[in-house]
Amino acid sequence: MDTPPFSELGLPDALLAAIETLGYERPSPIQAMSIPPALLGKDLVGLSATGSGKTAAFTLPALAKLDVKQGYPQVLILCPTRELAVQVCEEVHRLGAKMTGLHATPVYGGAPIDRQLRALRSGAQLVVGTPGRLLDHLRRGSFDASRIKMAILDEADRMLDMGFKDEMDELLAALPPDRQTLFFSATMNPGVSRLIQKFGNSPEVIQIEQKARTVSTVEQSYFEVRQRSKVEVLSRILDMNPPRLGIVFCNTKRSVDECTEDLVNRGYAADRLHGDITQQMRERVLKRFREGAVEILVATDVAARGLDIEEIDIVFNYDLPTDPEDYVHRIGRTGRAGRSGRAVSFVYGREIYRMQSIERYTRSVVKRERIPSVEQVEGRRADLIFDDLKERLETGKFDNYQDNIDRLLEQGHTPTDIAGALVTMIREASGREGSAIEEDREPERRERREAPRRDERPQRDDRGPQRDDRPQRDERGPRHDGPRDLIPNEPGMTRLFLSLGKTHGVMAKEIVGMLYREAGLPDGCLGRITLFPKHSLVDVPEQFVGQVIDRTRTARLRGRPFRMDVDRGPA
Repeated sequence: MDTPPFSELGLPDALLAAIETLGYERPSPIQAMSIPPALLGKDLVGLSATGSGKTAAFTLPALAKLDVKQGYPQVLILCPTRELAVQVCEEVHRLGAKMTGLHATPVYGGAPIDRQLRALRSGAQLVVGTPGRLLDHLRRGSFDASRIKMAILDEADRMLDMGFKDEMDELLAALPPDRQTLFFSATMNPGVSRLIQKFGNSPEVIQIEQKARTVSTVEQSYFEVRQRSKVEVLSRILDMNPPRLGIVFCNTKRSVDECTEDLVNRGYAADRLHGDITQQMRERVLKRFREGAVEILVATDVAARGLDIEEIDIVFNYDLPTDPEDYVHRIGRTGRAGRSGRAVSFVYGREIYRMQSIERYTRSVVKRERIPSVEQVEGRRADLIFDDLKERLETGKFDNYQDNIDRLLEQGHTPTDIAGALVTMIREASGREGSAIEEDREPERRERREAPRRDERPQRDDRGPQRDDRPQRDERGPRHDGPRDLIPNEPGMTRLFLSLGKTHGVMAKEIVGMLYREAGLPDGCLGRITLFPKHSLVDVPEQFVGQVIDRTRTARLRGRPFRMDVDRGPA
């Protein structure tokens, strides 16, 4: 469905400015239907799947109602898990970036309570948290619920499934009776209905119907790619299997502009579509795309609506969509009319969790692929030239330049030399020189990490009983319990030692989540993580080393305390 622009929803200028900066063009259906009544003060029940854009649907009206001049809690957002609480609070800060004086804080269990106490005492106006820890603060008196204007229950059904019924009842009962309440849930089950009847005030029900969940004719895959490497990887994939027509989807207008410019500079027939393109220009671009004069169309979701072209061979999610329904909508552009199609997504860092959410939503497996190397691309390009030459020779689809060939032969050049020079000219005219990227070193790193380690088990001395030759750590600082990783640090990164490893059941994704949560690191800044039996190594940007070490002193991983310090190598 087409939705009105954000500017028509009644939001204040500061929020519209933040939305413009983030590059979002139009609201999703749940946002367009929820924001206006929420701004009018009505209670709402929003029934929408996870990842449908509902976070902004309740965050924007919540921020619109805040008085940033007042230093006390005015909005409460309840979430089922600490991960979701952190994610929602990050969205609050992004959307409220233009609101001077905004203070929002996440509150959840498993983290030091003293830090949360300081944040609450310093005048947080918006509090995002899990029921158990919020109730703890309420009982302590550190969370003042007496002036809450709006309460939001995010994933209410999931909170009930996790056994938070009593905590939610006590928390909601402590809020002012004239507050506004927004319930968001994927399903309307008896538990959610009871909550609404008990704590809602004749709420308006907004339900978004789910679209078709998958496209069986589309081969889906993803590549782990850093932002700065995306254009190079996109180019390699296009060179390996040149499509007749392809679409590259980006989340923002700025990303569309930058991607299109990079592709054109590399020699691809690419053009763009986004909200700033006039209707006349849009029609011209689409006409050239249908005719094949433009082979690669770079677009936002909004600009690509209504696009009905059957011959699209491949769709790229250059930026992974936040809404699984948008993912389904995008990949549905290919694989039409019984044709096979391909959908490729670029993922990095914490986006892997979003991809897992998409897999659950579509009930399909999106396979991970290895980025083709420069050598593979060159080999594939040579094969394509050979196949084209062979076809032309077999079918006679070439002009007769016998006079030119005879002149070259008369000058002493052999047929082999002439053919070799012509093939070289074809490659130079049709190809592009690839550039090295950080991801090219990943296979080598993975092989080194996975190589058998001599010192991971006790060695037998033929002259006597078994002995353990593994290096030990001494009082001077962290040491390896495995061989030194020979791969140097990336420029600007420092390697940190973490005193938990494989034998403690620790996984790399848990280390990533803990560091983003506890240390407050920017998204996507972490480098390589290497797991050893009794310790792990983590590469972090130099400027955050002190922050990471300081903020993780009291943190736990898999319920265990641990040490983090600058790695000093093997003993």
